[in-house]
Amino acid sequence: MSKGIIYLMTTAVPGLVKIGKTGSSNFEQRMYSLEHDGYRNVTALKRSFAIEVEDYDEKESLLHTIFEKSRVSDTELFAIDVNIVTQLLSSFDGIVVFPKTETKTDIFESASDNSKSKLIPNGIYYFQRKKHSDNKTVKATAVIENGRWTLLKGSILGITEDVGVPQKAKALRATMSIDKNGKLLENAELGECSPSLAGAVVVNQAISGWSEWKDHDGRPVDIYRKKLDS
Repeated sequence: MSKGIIYLMTTAVPGLVKIGKTGSSNFEQRMYSLEHDGYRNVTALKRSFAIEVEDYDEKESLLHTIFEKSRVSDTELFAIDVNIVTQLLSSFDGIVVFPKTETKTDIFESASDNSKSKLIPNGIYYFQRKKHSDNKTVKATAVIENGRWTLLKGSILGITEDVGVPQKAKALRATMSIDKNGKLLENAELGECSPSLAGAVVVNQAISGWSEWKDHDGRPVDIYRKKLDS
């Protein structure tokens, strides 16, 4: 059986992803080429998930068949929710190559959470919580538009990093302009994410953001997830 890597990448076009394959020893080189040169005139490709599996040729072909109706012409581009593909890929037997810091279970659950977060209507949402590790009250305002989150300038974020902060939250915070008191100095684009990831960015600890983020009427965003489950 041939072993190789199946990868998933996002692109500059929201909702458009690339599903491809490469040899195990060629992964980094392939990612570098796609992230720098693009693919079929589509730019800003960014690795999202990759897994090393047996019979990778057959598995990639299976994925392309499953998502054929979403395929763009004869390319490896698909107009589909990245979270759906991630959930399917993370259910394969294999070794996660990217992101290395997360388990398949964590990745599957995160993708499921992200997919459900798209049920939250466009609008402005609020977060307030006392952070017990440093006795600091964090307060944040976010705008959600088509499933994409933006933290607004002036939000007060947690400073002390607690155990269990998701790696994605750390990576997002590393790109933000935050002063020594935790004040966000510029709007921060979080992209497509779940309320829990957005909350972890704000508090600097792992939390369940579904009950913490609230709309202008003070209702937790969990009401939208419960509508799906009912």
